[in-house]
Amino acid sequence: MSISIDFKNEIFSLNKLQLPTRYYYFKETENYVKLLSIGEGIFPKDRLKTNIKLVDSTCIVTTESATKVYPSKKEYGINYINIDLKNSNFEFLNDELILYKNSKLLQILRLKVDENSTFFYSDILTQGRSYEHFDFDSMLVRNKFYCKEDLEYFENFEVEGKDLKSYIKRHENKNYIYLKIYIKAKENKTFLKTLHKEGFDSFCFTKSKEMIIGSISASDMIEIKRKQKELWNIYRKALEKKEFNLGKQ
Repeated sequence: MSISIDFKNEIFSLNKLQLPTRYYYFKETENYVKLLSIGEGIFPKDRLKTNIKLVDSTCIVTTESATKVYPSKKEYGINYINIDLKNSNFEFLNDELILYKNSKLLQILRLKVDENSTFFYSDILTQGRSYEHFDFDSMLVRNKFYCKEDLEYFENFEVEGKDLKSYIKRHENKNYIYLKIYIKAKENKTFLKTLHKEGFDSFCFTKSKEMIIGSISASDMIEIKRKQKELWNIYRKALEKKEFNLGKQ
């Protein structure tokens, strides 16, 4: 199950498509792609691969709906995303990730950019279905971000549902939904100051200040989606872009 697309000089090209992966492509004011799956979600042994390459282009990508990860006794479902940017701007807004009870997921993200490219990438993790509370088994994350061919930021961790549940209980935290944001702006220093001025104090630089990362938690999805949109609009304003309607209300 995979999809491979690219944009060169703003022209869309579909290089590979394996069902049940599907997509919708819109071209109005900007290139816009919705990713979706015919199936119900990610099952054990599933291997989802998404490859996106931009050259002298700009594109907004989102998912059609929440990504559901189904229970597994042994095998991990794998979601692999590879993004390559050259003199381009890329904006990826994921819907929420819902890990069902006893599920296992391996997420691998590789994002490579040159010095003239910018991006906004976001992930949302929930506590599971409405009647579950971090009852998933394990989530492995292997996210690598390369700027000008150098590894700028590497996330390599495993989180188990039972540990996350225990942590939240000990700290009496009622915020069960987490939003993670990764940004490379035209002027990172100026952009980080703007975020702090707008009250987003949890954001900071990566090691060489080539990227900005931050996380936000909330108790309900409406609030998380509102924060996601607010941050995205700040990013677009910095690029002198108008607010964009994803058509998902």
